[in-house]
Amino acid sequence: MSEINHITGRQVAAARALLGIGQVELAKSANISAPTLRRIEDDKGGMKNNVAAVVSALEAAGIIFIDSNGNGPGVRLRDPA
Repeated sequence: MSEINHITGRQVAAARALLGIGQVELAKSANISAPTLRRIEDDKGGMKNNVAAVVSALEAAGIIFIDSNGNGPGVRLRDPA
């Protein structure tokens, strides 16, 4: 699992966009409310366990959280293998 302290709301939103899913669908997958997910994506904070649940749901769906060698945080889809 990624280090959740370094995950940004923009990464969460980008990961969701890569997967083509809405906030409600991701919130359900992470077992949190949609308003909680919106706060996380808006970088307005979130309880550590809620952020961890979102990250786990995204990683289970094929997202990899990356730090592009000092170029800033990002996300990508796992190679289908």
